[in-house]
Amino acid sequence: MRVACVCCGEKKSTNLFIMSGGSSPRSRRSSFNSLSRDLELPSEQGCLSVIVLGASGDLAKKKTFPALFHLFAQGFIQSGEVHIFGYARSNLSDDGLRERIRGYLKGASEEHLSDFLQHIKYVSGSYDSGEGFEKLNKEISEYEKSNKSESPRRLFYLALPPSVYPSVCKMIRTYCMNPSGWTRVIVEKPFGKDLDSAEELSAQLGELFDENQLYRIDHYLGKELVQNLLVLRFANRLFLPLWNRDNIDNIQIVFREDFGTDGRGGYFDQYGIIRDIIQNHLLQVFCLVAMEKPVSLKPEHIRDEKVKVLQSVNPIKHDEVVLGQYEGYKDDPTVPDDSNTPTFASVVLRVHNERWEGVPFILKAGKALSSRKAEVRVQFKDVPGDIFKCKRQGRNEFVIRLQPSEAMYMKLTVKKPGLEMATEQSELDLSYGMRYQNVKIPEAYERLILDTIRGDQQHFVRRDELKAAWQIFTPLLHDIDEGKVKSIPYQPGSRGPKEADELSERVGYMQTHGYIWIPPTLA
Repeated sequence: MRVACVCCGEKKSTNLFIMSGGSSPRSRRSSFNSLSRDLELPSEQGCLSVIVLGASGDLAKKKTFPALFHLFAQGFIQSGEVHIFGYARSNLSDDGLRERIRGYLKGASEEHLSDFLQHIKYVSGSYDSGEGFEKLNKEISEYEKSNKSESPRRLFYLALPPSVYPSVCKMIRTYCMNPSGWTRVIVEKPFGKDLDSAEELSAQLGELFDENQLYRIDHYLGKELVQNLLVLRFANRLFLPLWNRDNIDNIQIVFREDFGTDGRGGYFDQYGIIRDIIQNHLLQVFCLVAMEKPVSLKPEHIRDEKVKVLQSVNPIKHDEVVLGQYEGYKDDPTVPDDSNTPTFASVVLRVHNERWEGVPFILKAGKALSSRKAEVRVQFKDVPGDIFKCKRQGRNEFVIRLQPSEAMYMKLTVKKPGLEMATEQSELDLSYGMRYQNVKIPEAYERLILDTIRGDQQHFVRRDELKAAWQIFTPLLHDIDEGKVKSIPYQPGSRGPKEADELSERVGYMQTHGYIWIPPTLA
């Protein structure tokens, strides 16, 4: 099933993760308990209430409920200890909500599906008055009493526009807090439009909840290859001496879509590609690529290092920014005729520290381009004393393909087979579709909801991290909003503005000619 990500329009497949070896729910729970001990997370029991606010909306039916269903089918949340409450303004019955989401729940047996749907109850109410939330709390409390649990748990998922976060959170705080166990709240991006609005939202939520109760979700942090970045960097001796300015010339973090705003033009025009993709998704990947080794795998130690590297980023220079807007974007009647909102951006970040001084990080994202992919491309420096005269063929590169066709490959210069001493570019390739043929990669939302239940905040954005991220981009964003930096028109289906390629070349990126990575197949 291909759906559009509500936050960035990303189209992706929804898969059920089948644990290799057919592990049972009990063994998977045992694995979690072991992980909890390693990370010093509490191993908790007790009934779990998951409350999906905005239950009748697109995000809930396309992402939140399918993620919960997959966790249920795998035994990570179990029939005897979980109940799911949908809350929205729509006038629906329990069965009405179940039928609305049924078509989006794929990948398991009809028995699992029927069982899961019976655990869903619907409550109708507004988001800014106490009556509906009092009714919601009554339903949750009745379930907890019937379960006779000594330490009930409540997880609120806000599948809602950020504009209603303050009022909804105030209602949760006033009427729905757990009297004897934990209460956790997942909030979706965007977390503001600039530094001031983000800080205002953080302050409003901070008055109601402690930081360890708030889970600011960025689904990119739940992607398989993004989660692999720390393991790659710090569990392999190979990379430890190479990952620095002495060996690396430049790093690109790229997000490309081959479709436009697809009817979301009016919404997208309020934000643009930097707010929608670069300031959050790509900047999170940047943190994991550039941060120093944390003291341990404890969530706070990892997030401390992410904040440090963000605080080391120099102010962005206008001459290291290229903006674009694809031709036809303003044909959408919901987009203003004079819109300067970028649908493409290439931004160079410079990190002022011992490891990365002088290494450009090129963050690039765009819509309506020639291909769809997201990747990290680490380009190494030229070989000194090149006796094979193969510089023109291209540099060594380590590429982490985030989507589609998840893979990691190292571009190397090798001898071309034959009698002549000729060289060519080839690769060492770890393609997940080949290496892990019996494993379906889980959806990012599955991982992140499970992390929230576990109390693991490693893959969520902390308040000071959010502030540091907005401090980097807010001056540029204000200049764009004021028309000081203009978007360059580009053709749909192209690579974007040619000025973006020129910028990459100017800061040091050397494109490889005559080599194309082709994902391997079983055929």
